[in-house]
Amino acid sequence: MHELPEATERVVRAAEGLGLTIQPIVFPEGTKTSAEAAAAVGADLAQIAKSLVFIVDTDPVLVLMSGDHRVDTERLAATLDADDARRATLEECRDATGYAAGGTPAFGHPRSMVVVADRSLMRNEDVWSAAGTPTTVYPIKLSDLVRAAGARWVDVAE
Repeated sequence: MHELPEATERVVRAAEGLGLTIQPIVFPEGTKTSAEAAAAVGADLAQIAKSLVFIVDTDPVLVLMSGDHRVDTERLAATLDADDARRATLEECRDATGYAAGGTPAFGHPRSMVVVADRSLMRNEDVWSAAGTPTTVYPIKLSDLVRAAGARWVDVAE
């Protein structure tokens, strides 16, 4: 059993503060991409709940997206009544969430931001989500993840 990284411990504490108990698993070989995470946990790619940061106009927005789909930035901008949306840089992701890209959790960020969940995730009752580092993930009921993240459902997949 691997000791949990400090960033993952922060996610565990954030979950506890939201009334959830999560059990992250460390995969030293990495779970940075959806494909790596799915292979590591033995799940379907669609069961990976990616937490992706976008800059919509000037504000960071977190999108929860199924591992087998990509975000359509034009649809994201239109959904949020914005002029523009683009993928956040690695630095913007860390600034907005307090975590590195590839390990960004769905909740537990230092400041609030808009969070949306793409309907493509609805195919799964249970999903796997990043636990603060590119080597840690945890299983969770989709309904609990969406509630903890404060997400609203949208259609922004390509």
